[in-house]
Amino acid sequence: MDERLQLSARDAPGSIPIWPVARANLEAWLRQQEPRVQAWVRANGFKADVGKHLAVPSDTGALAGVVLGIGETGDLWCYGGLPTTLPPGLYRIVGVASGEPSEAAGLGWALGSYGFARYRARPNGVRPRLVMPAEADAARVTRIAEATFFVRDLINTPAEDLGPAELAGAVQTLAERYHAELGVIAGDDLLTHGYPAIHAVGRASARAPRLIDLRWGDPAAKKVTLIGKGVCFDSGGLDIKTAAGMRLMKKDMGGAATVLGLARLIMDANLAVRLRVLIPAVENSVAGSAMRPGDVIRTRKGLTVEIGNTDAEGRVVMADALAEADRERPALLLDCATLTGAARVALGTDLPALFTDDDLLAGDLERHARQQSDPLWRLPLWAPYRELLQSTIADIDNTGGDRFAGAITAALFLKDFVSETRSWAHFDLYAWNDKTRPGRPAGGEAMALRTLYALMAARYQR
Repeated sequence: MDERLQLSARDAPGSIPIWPVARANLEAWLRQQEPRVQAWVRANGFKADVGKHLAVPSDTGALAGVVLGIGETGDLWCYGGLPTTLPPGLYRIVGVASGEPSEAAGLGWALGSYGFARYRARPNGVRPRLVMPAEADAARVTRIAEATFFVRDLINTPAEDLGPAELAGAVQTLAERYHAELGVIAGDDLLTHGYPAIHAVGRASARAPRLIDLRWGDPAAKKVTLIGKGVCFDSGGLDIKTAAGMRLMKKDMGGAATVLGLARLIMDANLAVRLRVLIPAVENSVAGSAMRPGDVIRTRKGLTVEIGNTDAEGRVVMADALAEADRERPALLLDCATLTGAARVALGTDLPALFTDDDLLAGDLERHARQQSDPLWRLPLWAPYRELLQSTIADIDNTGGDRFAGAITAALFLKDFVSETRSWAHFDLYAWNDKTRPGRPAGGEAMALRTLYALMAARYQR
C-alpha cells in the first residue's frame, strides 16, 4: 500500500470517532447525544454543511470525536479535506450505512491524503489515519487510490524528468509488475514501421518520439484498446505558444497518464479482457527540422493531413495510434487526450468532454460518472462540421479555418481514423486542478478514471 494513503486496516483502542451527519438530520442526531455535545455543537453554530467539520472535546479537553457535515448526498469529497485538517490520531467512521457510503468515506479520505513529494519532502511527523470502514471494499478503495496517485505523479512530474523515454520507462515498470508484453518503436524506426505522423510531430526534439505498445491478458478475451496522448511537453512548435500558454504544458501527457492509470486498475483487478494500450509519446519542439504550417504529412491510415497549425499536434499523433488500434477492430476503443482549449471554454476545467456515436456506451458512462462523483459531459459528433476540416491539397486539415466548435472538429478529425471499430469514445480532458479542494489538490488530476474503471469492471468482471 502506498504510504501516502493514511489508511489503517485495523481499529485500535482509543480511535477517535467521526460522525457523518446530513444537514437535514442534524437535529435528530443531536437529540441522541449527551447535553454537553448538543450544547457545544449549537454554540459553535455548526450546520452540517457539506465538508465542514467540528471537533468535539471530552470532559477533560481531549478530542472526543469529530462531527462531519455531508450535506444532502454524502459523496466522497465530504471526507477529502480531513487528512490535511485533522490533528494526528487514528480515526474511525461511525454511523455510515453499509455499501457505497462507507466506500466513499474511505476513498475520499485516501484521495485527500495525496502529496507530491518528488522534489521536496512532505512535512515530518505523525499524520491522521483512518480505519478502513468494515463495510467498504478495502481492496477496491486501495486500488483506485493508488492508481489515482500514479496518474497524478506522472502529470505533476516536470518535462525535464518525464520525456518520451521516461514515459516509456514508466510503462515498462507497469508491464513488469503485471507481466504484460511491451513494445517500443522509437525515432526513425517509426518511419520504417509506418507511423509517419508521430515521427513528424516529434522529430524536432532532441528526445526521440516513440510509440509505446503494451499488451496484457488472454488473447481469446474481448479486445479493449486504450490510447493516450503522450505529448510530454508542448511548445506549440513553430506556431509557438505564449509563455503563459506554455506554463502547464508538462501536463499535455495527461491523456497518456490517465489510460495508464486505467490499465493499472484493469490489470490489478484481473478483468477478463485482452488489453492493449497505445501511447504516442513525443515532445513538440522548435528546431530547423520541425514540421511547418502548410506542410502535408502522411499517416498510418494513408490519409494525408495539411498542418493548419503546429500547435494542434495532439490529434496528429493520435491519428497514427487510432489507425493502428482500429485495424484490430477491438470490442471497445477509448482514447483520452488533453486535446483542446475549446473543450475547456465550453465545459470549464472540471468536466471532461465525451464524444461517441455509441449511445449505449454513452449512457453507461454517464450513469457510472454520476455514481462515482467523477463527472463528464457528452458533446455531439456533429457531422456537418466535418467540412470545416477540408483542405484544398490534402485529405484533411488538422485545424480548419473556423474558430468555432473547436472541440467538436478535433473529435471529428480523430473519427476519420476510426472506421472499423463499432464502439469508440473520445475524452477531451483537462487533467489538472487549478486550485486545491477537498481530496483534489492543485496539480495533476486523474479525470474520468473512476468512471472508466467502473465501466470496465461492470462489463468485464470475471
